Amino acid sequence: MSGTDTGLNFELTSEQTALRAMVREFVEKECPKQVARDLEASDSYPADLARRIADAGLNGIGVAVAYGGQGGNLIDQVIVCEELSRSLAGLTWLWGITVWSGAKAISNHGSDSQKRTYLPAIANGDLTFAFALTEADGGTDVLRAIRTTARQVPDGFLLRGTKIWSTTAHVADRIMVLARTSRHDKPSKGLTVFLVDRRSEGVTATPIPKIGMRSLGSCEVVLDDVLVPESDVLGEVDEGWSQILSSLNSERIMTAAMCTGILHGVLEDALEYAGHREAFGKKIGAMQAIQHGIADIAMKFHTAWLLTYRAAWLEQSGRPCGVEATMAKCLAAEYATEAADFGIQILGGYGYSQEYNMQRYWRDARLYRIGPITSEMARNYIGENLGLPRSF
Repeated sequence: MSGTDTGLNFELTSEQTALRAMVREFVEKECPKQVARDLEASDSYPADLARRIADAGLNGIGVAVAYGGQGGNLIDQVIVCEELSRSLAGLTWLWGITVWSGAKAISNHGSDSQKRTYLPAIANGDLTFAFALTEADGGTDVLRAIRTTARQVPDGFLLRGTKIWSTTAHVADRIMVLARTSRHDKPSKGLTVFLVDRRSEGVTATPIPKIGMRSLGSCEVVLDDVLVPESDVLGEVDEGWSQILSSLNSERIMTAAMCTGILHGVLEDALEYAGHREAFGKKIGAMQAIQHGIADIAMKFHTAWLLTYRAAWLEQSGRPCGVEATMAKCLAAEYATEAADFGIQILGGYGYSQEYNMQRYWRDARLYRIGPITSEMARNYIGENLGLPRSF
């Protein structure tokens, strides 16, 4: 055995370090926390920020150079997601939905024509995507709840049904829709993914009022006999669920990266406030209860970081990572919510004020204990993979 080769390496490459520095500089200049707070409080989609993110080249991270992107891999996307989330929190999906859902799905499952058409436009910021999977009676039980159908006709497929919680569907150029194209004994069979033009006749997307990420808009999408040409079928007809499954681990890793970025933002704000706020004749950062709480936030941040990057490394290496990705997502979401809640406590009354960011971090992080997989279902999955009986 070598005395110097430990077999472990926790360092980013020089290119990844430069990428992190570039994204952090972009965030501080274009969307610092006070700007992000104002954007989040608005009912208007921040199209100008989306354009600036694309102009900085961030939409091309993970898109092959041959299709006009910057190249890079999942770890590079995790770095971008974490750095954006430190300020933008959940508004990071302004970047992530198109880059992760749209570009990744097309890169993995699209035809040559679809890749040539869509990927350069995504990388340039000229094309945005939304994803419509969940239905009203579904939640975690996605497969059994799908009622949206796609009926083949001479010109393509006619889609009919209703989806909910499709973020940015009211402004996206394309909506990825999972619909049932045939009946099978197994609910996972007979499903197909469609790249629906939002401007098609019969498409209506209406934002649902919610407590966080208000300017992004998460929508109810009604599809009333929407004609989709065969050229906008993604992958094979009836095999759509296998395409969705192939991206679940990446989705959980990216969600973990977002929550890790939120943890970083919470830690920064907690340290800054505790360092200048005085009570009982001294800085509150000198008080043991405050110090212990901030130390807990720091430990949660570093734990989430390690779990997230290890899961990303496993995925990028082509190794099994379902359990690790699920653990990272579950713990990062819970840690971010707990940390932001204590951050509100540190700020006292100001923590409840929209003039400060802590409440925004809490509202955004709280969602990710529910989606894209609930913490309860995450534990079910982990338990089953430890050899315990299936619980659902």
